[in-house]
Amino acid sequence: MTPMTAPSEETHRLSISGMSCAGCVATVENALKAVPGVSEASVNFAEHTATVSGSADAGTLIKAVVDAGYEAAELRGAEDEAEKESAERAHYRGLLRKTLVAGLIGVPLFLAGLFGVMPGLASPGERVFWLAIAAATLFVLVYSGGHFYTGAWKAFKTHNANMDTLIALGTGTAWVYSTLITLFPDLVPSAARHVYFEAAAIIIALINLGSALEMRARGKTSEAIKRLIGLRPRTARVVRNGREQDVPIEEVGLDETLRARPGEKIAVDGVVIDGHSSVDESMLTGEPMPVAKAVGDEVVGGTLNKSGTFLYKATRIGKDTALARIIEMVRQAQNAKPAIGRLADRISAVFVPTVLLVAVLTFLVWYNFGPVEQSVYRLVATMTVLIIACPCALGLATPMSIMVGVGKAAEFGVLIRKGEALQTAGRLTAVVLDKTGTITEGRPTVTSLVPGEGFDPEQLLRLAASIETGSEHPLAEAIVDAAKHKALQPLSVSNFQAIAGHGVKGLVDGRAVLFGNVKLMKREGIALGNMPERVKALAAQAQTAMYLAVDGRVAGIIAVADPIKADSTAAIQRLHGIGLKVVMLTGDNPVTAEAVAKQVGVDEVMAEVLPQDKADKVAELQARGEVVGMVGDGINDAPALARADVGFAIGTGTDVAIESADVTLMRGSLHGVPDAIGISKATVRNIKQNLFGAFIYNTLGIPIAAGVLFPLLGQAGLLNPMIAGAAMAMSSVTVVSNANRLRWFKSGTRPA
Repeated sequence: MTPMTAPSEETHRLSISGMSCAGCVATVENALKAVPGVSEASVNFAEHTATVSGSADAGTLIKAVVDAGYEAAELRGAEDEAEKESAERAHYRGLLRKTLVAGLIGVPLFLAGLFGVMPGLASPGERVFWLAIAAATLFVLVYSGGHFYTGAWKAFKTHNANMDTLIALGTGTAWVYSTLITLFPDLVPSAARHVYFEAAAIIIALINLGSALEMRARGKTSEAIKRLIGLRPRTARVVRNGREQDVPIEEVGLDETLRARPGEKIAVDGVVIDGHSSVDESMLTGEPMPVAKAVGDEVVGGTLNKSGTFLYKATRIGKDTALARIIEMVRQAQNAKPAIGRLADRISAVFVPTVLLVAVLTFLVWYNFGPVEQSVYRLVATMTVLIIACPCALGLATPMSIMVGVGKAAEFGVLIRKGEALQTAGRLTAVVLDKTGTITEGRPTVTSLVPGEGFDPEQLLRLAASIETGSEHPLAEAIVDAAKHKALQPLSVSNFQAIAGHGVKGLVDGRAVLFGNVKLMKREGIALGNMPERVKALAAQAQTAMYLAVDGRVAGIIAVADPIKADSTAAIQRLHGIGLKVVMLTGDNPVTAEAVAKQVGVDEVMAEVLPQDKADKVAELQARGEVVGMVGDGINDAPALARADVGFAIGTGTDVAIESADVTLMRGSLHGVPDAIGISKATVRNIKQNLFGAFIYNTLGIPIAAGVLFPLLGQAGLLNPMIAGAAMAMSSVTVVSNANRLRWFKSGTRPA
């Protein structure tokens, strides 16, 4: 019997149509999560998409959405995205047409009523006129508002209620009441014989117009994704059988040789194998200066080749390219829901049923306690409650801001992988910086050669480089590279031995050579003379000094330093400027660590920390009450990055999928940290503004619509249903417009 293998997890993106409010989001999410094999499902109301992870196939997911009363289609690639965009443009134009038709009937009726030139309901001729108006308004409800009624019916069949339910009930009640009064005017007292055909038509027009304006503004929020997708080349120039030919990008295979010509986009990720050029990588890193590329250097698909021409070998294609992974990361972050967004979703899920109850209570209160001679007020108040309470703005408040904020961060070379990080980054009180590769370049270089008696600098370097050729010590490469730079040929080495925590030893050209720290020298009984004083002086300058001994006596000192990045000091000043405590974490000795700390201006130093202990140091700070951000290279810092409240991974253009971090800094610069924090604060502030506006709008609007001001102001205290429709439509437009203000976010002081 063959063992069963677990189905592999896949991620599907679906385009969802028919959603009208945040209540729909909860319905679609619940329908998707109920599908067997689905591990996670997230619906983005602002983008009208769903991202689903698990073993379920796309067909099953689409069926679940359709059964819930909505339409769905899978988004596989650029063609599907273009089709979705085209469909949205067509829908936008359709909404404008529906607005125009409803307005052409509703506005003249409203103006005629305003100037008192409309007939009454007394004579048969007048009633025939109003029946004609009823037929015209019915056409508006079917043509311009049909999607509301269809949506309401689908929601009803699945035992749900949404924005369509409220609009359909409000406008439908107005039409039915008006038609009944036209046919049977004696049903109500003469004072209550008022029709609301114009209200039904204008409400439909206003809500359609609001939806169109919202859709137009919403399209701007995903510009970051659109720009990234636009960077994808459509064709590649491959070299096959000695001939160069252009092929679709989908046909490029791994390890194929490709040509990059001046002014062309690089097709896929690869390694230069012939030629040289400079490449504009600003779309990845935000760095405006082109980067020189030569044989052996990595290039990234989507970046722009500036001047030269070169051949490169494809190393990543399709979904594995850096650009494809960046697009996926941005999408995931835009679909994410931080705590503040989940709160809004929970409220929205129960909001519509609550409003229906409020509408019923409004009718009952007016029926039992309202003035008898003005019984029509109960209809007006109930209809107005239904119209004004639509929670569109509430559902849009969080996702709109997140989409714009995450997209804006990507423009700064800051990739936010998790929506929670976008909210938490603005609350950080301390930032922990790994030293090597974060504050410093991470590429040590030989900075000092101090020969002892009987040795010269080149001899010293040649001996050290020879024995380090077989070493795996992190500083060995710097010494070997320095010798190569001076064209010093290595000597033969035998009996090589690496001594953990001490250094190396062996025979170099027949001479006994020791190379390492003071512990190695003491262990082997080497007299150091005045060399320790020199080592101490070098350590004060953040240089790591190592002793070289030959045939039992000290031959000199070689010092290696990891240069501080040019912008580290300025970035740390920016972190101080926004009130953050800056801590440096390093495995280096305290003297070297303090020297670096003094140069860049950090507040606290934690030295001689082993990689496995870094997470404990982060936990210590958290125990002190700090909200901690950890910045590291994402490799040996992975546990600390995961332990921190927000993990920032210093990445390069070809290493963006660092799973342990919440945020990836593409530019490799610490300036990305204050940029991310600034965007976080601006985004959360924007979300709160949106939520405040939406909550206040509904909190104040519903009681006024229900008629709480009537005892004080009389008829003037009642809200016109048409004004309620306009206010409801414009509340969504206001939320979307406010979110789009984030597109103008500017970072603090940083180098150009």
